[in-house]
Amino acid sequence: MSIIPAPPARQAGTEPDSPWRSGGKRRRDRELKRDAVIRAAARAFDARGFHNTSLADIALALQVTKPTLYYYVENKEDLLFQCFLAGLEGIERTLAEALESHDDGRTRLRRVLRGYALAIASEYGWCMVRAADQDLGPERGAQVKARKAGIDQGIRRLIRAGIDDGSLGTLDPKLTAFAIAGALNWIAHWHRQDSSLRPETIAEEFIGFFERGLLPRPPQHRPSTP
Repeated sequence: MSIIPAPPARQAGTEPDSPWRSGGKRRRDRELKRDAVIRAAARAFDARGFHNTSLADIALALQVTKPTLYYYVENKEDLLFQCFLAGLEGIERTLAEALESHDDGRTRLRRVLRGYALAIASEYGWCMVRAADQDLGPERGAQVKARKAGIDQGIRRLIRAGIDDGSLGTLDPKLTAFAIAGALNWIAHWHRQDSSLRPETIAEEFIGFFERGLLPRPPQHRPSTP
């Protein structure tokens, strides 16, 4: 099954150009159209909620007919599932790269935290966090839970690696992973796609909080002038 990578969040009030309204090669590109369907669904779910969004709403946003959507997805549940995958895949890719890296645990964990925050602040964040697992059937719901569990275990591995190499302090890997995921997931509850706060800024602020905690920063040393 093809998985759409998680993109950066869109600017305020913007909608993607519908590939059905363009000619040439784009018009023949099925993957581009499928990507547009999933993105449109993610934004509609964010704006209206899953149960209050119909396939007709998504078709209208793309300026296509409702039957057109069935060339790319099975039904509304499949759309929600694809939105889950689109967000999770970005985190999984960053996590896989971090686990293969030879950097210290803290550096690798920082990389994953940034990728995680960017995914949650993207247009797929609402589906990943605020949509209910029970909105998916048993098979798809189990797949999402398994992939989330894999991300959790990967973060714990990086925390343990940082403890072992001395780049992190003495921590409980399980509780620390829960705290990190809980804080990052909550971004989806308050961040809006039309916000002036950039996902990159959110990511860096959260990373700084995790790394420094609530301790005051020491005053910066300034060389004395002659």
